[in-house]
Amino acid sequence: MSFHALIQAIIDFVKAHEAWAPLIAGILAFGESFAFLSLLIPATTALIGIGALIGASDILFWPVWVGASVGAALGDWISYWIGLKVENVAHRVWPLSHHPERVAQAEAFFKRYGTWSIFIGRFFGPARALVPLVAGMFEMPFLAFQIANWSSAFVWAFALLAPGFTLLKYW
Repeated sequence: MSFHALIQAIIDFVKAHEAWAPLIAGILAFGESFAFLSLLIPATTALIGIGALIGASDILFWPVWVGASVGAALGDWISYWIGLKVENVAHRVWPLSHHPERVAQAEAFFKRYGTWSIFIGRFFGPARALVPLVAGMFEMPFLAFQIANWSSAFVWAFALLAPGFTLLKYW
C-alpha cells in the first residue's frame, strides 16, 4: 500500500467511524512521537487530514485534539523512559542503528537547547521522537521533561488539527 493510499484509508476509516476519531488521533500521535515507530508511521499528514475532516463533518474538535495530545505526550514519555533504561545502547537497536546520524543530531540538539529541546523538537520531524529518548539517556529531570512534553503535545496537536478544521468549518 502506498503512502497516500494508507493516509486516505485512515481518513476514510475516521469518516466512517467518527466515534473512534479521538482514539485514532491518539494512536497516530503516539506512533509519531514514539522513538521507534515514528520512522514507520505517516501520522503528521493523517492528523492534518483528520483536522480537515473535522471541519467538514460533525466530529467534535476538542475530543480529537485531546486524544492526539495525550497520544503524543505518552509517546514521548515512553521514549524518555526507554532512554533512561537503555542509556547508551539505544542507538545500536533497529531502526536507530540504521540512522546513527539522526541520533547524533538529536544529542547535539538536546545538549544545545536542554529543556527547550523537548518543546522545540516536537515540531521537527525526526527530532520529535528522538529528542525525548536522548533526554532520558542524559537523565533529564523528570518534572522538567514532563512540563515540556505535555505543553508541547497540546500545542503540536492543535497546530496540526486546527488549520483544516478552521478553514473548512468557518470559511
